[in-house]
Amino acid sequence: MAGLLDKERTIANERFNRWLVPPAALAIHLCIGMAYGFSVFWLPMTKLVASAPAECAQQSLMAELFTNHCNWTVPAVSVTFTLFIFMLGVSAALWGGWLEHAGPRKSGFIAAMCWGGGMALGGVGVMMHQLWLVWLGCGILGGVGQGLGYITPVSTLIKWFPDRRGMATGFAIMGYGGGAMIGAPIAVALMKHFGGGDASAGVASTLIAMGLIYFIAMSAGAFGFRTAPAGWLPAGWSPSDAQTKAMITDNHVHLAKAWKTPQFWLIWGVLCLNVSAGIGVIGMASPMLQDIFGPLLVGASSHETATAAQKAAIVAAAGGLVGLISLFNSLGRLFWASVSDWIGRKNTYFTFFTLGIILYCTMPTLGHMGAAGLFVLVVCIILTMYGGGFSTIPAYLADIFGTQMVGAIHGRLLTAWSAAGIIGPVLIANLRAAQLHAGVPKNLVYDNTLYILAGLLVAGFICNLMIKPVDAKHFMTADELAEEQALTQKASHKAATAQTAARGSFGVGGALAWLAVGVPFLIGVWFALGKAAVLFFH
Repeated sequence: MAGLLDKERTIANERFNRWLVPPAALAIHLCIGMAYGFSVFWLPMTKLVASAPAECAQQSLMAELFTNHCNWTVPAVSVTFTLFIFMLGVSAALWGGWLEHAGPRKSGFIAAMCWGGGMALGGVGVMMHQLWLVWLGCGILGGVGQGLGYITPVSTLIKWFPDRRGMATGFAIMGYGGGAMIGAPIAVALMKHFGGGDASAGVASTLIAMGLIYFIAMSAGAFGFRTAPAGWLPAGWSPSDAQTKAMITDNHVHLAKAWKTPQFWLIWGVLCLNVSAGIGVIGMASPMLQDIFGPLLVGASSHETATAAQKAAIVAAAGGLVGLISLFNSLGRLFWASVSDWIGRKNTYFTFFTLGIILYCTMPTLGHMGAAGLFVLVVCIILTMYGGGFSTIPAYLADIFGTQMVGAIHGRLLTAWSAAGIIGPVLIANLRAAQLHAGVPKNLVYDNTLYILAGLLVAGFICNLMIKPVDAKHFMTADELAEEQALTQKASHKAATAQTAARGSFGVGGALAWLAVGVPFLIGVWFALGKAAVLFFH
């Protein structure tokens, strides 16, 4: 099995078409993207014990970890999300360098075992009613699968698409944004199926079943990867055409040096600040819609005078906004990453920060005006830039540090996501609580918070402004590059030459590969649009 997973077994031959790589990447990212949809499990997980003793109301978090006769709380089970986002960044940073040498097939297959196996282990934890086992399986082991799965396609795609770096990584990372659109409805349906209508009774079986499904789909993606032969370039394209732009280098920086440069930490700051601000809007959008616009949407004068049916309609409308958020988060990843191929990565981030500052500062005014439609539009635009920030960053790194170790560098940079996953929610929660404690009306508590998030974008703009090309002293010499390439790609008699690879026909296999990922994604889009329709037809 080890030989089958070796990187040299993945080097493309002359019959391979490079457009078969994005479906393999999407197969992995559409699975691990279920991370954004895990909230569908939280409430059912808190109702596993039918008749809990009265003393359970006073239990501590430590007690919740090991109890088997008390229900868990939502904050306790939702720690799972924090764990796998944190482990995503940590595992990507720890094993990014190994991934460059091991290749996408081996890392993708291990990611499949960790994410699929972690979900199954979490299901066993639910079955045994042991929260620590859920944290270990879905959170820690699943988080390792998240990290490895997230960075697995990056280096491979960038080397296959040097002429369209942004678009190529946008295809893959779009899948991460769209995974919840597919996975969440499936999870809800499976919980009802396995539980006989009782979602709580079906949680364990659903986690195990989805773990198996994801393992199979991710393994198929992992075995679908092919790596480009050293020196391969698309027909009719040469690096000199692209290197006329000062921000794109045709040299390479080793991971050991890259993370010590000012450019790395400035890009780290750019990603962290963009994500922190975006998470803030994601966290506030639904409650803002309910607190500020809710009564207007259903024709009530206030929350206090709204009927039970009107309150239910307000909650449904907020759920519709969540559906739109998922959709635009996903589509923005492909759109902005593709745009960055035309206007450059630095200019793309300038667009994110400039437009973002304007939109964030406009949102409080829209709230005071009662302009619900414009508010929803602004949130959707912001979410495209949130997703676009993730998909544009690998191409930005390739421009600055070269392509040889971009996967490893990207893995190290994803610690910015882990940091933002803590900074954003904590900042929002504390600001909201402080303002409510100070007596600020509920419909006004978001104003100052949004202005502070705009301030984060100002800081991001400054970081992006300071990014310059890497000093030549950090580039690998010809000998160092040859040594690194020898580690990452051994010679193989089956490998194509740099001149002949990826000129094969697309064929039936290619069409089936794209259908295998495209149809589920479009079904997910249909689900999201159906959910969002409640916003406009209630």
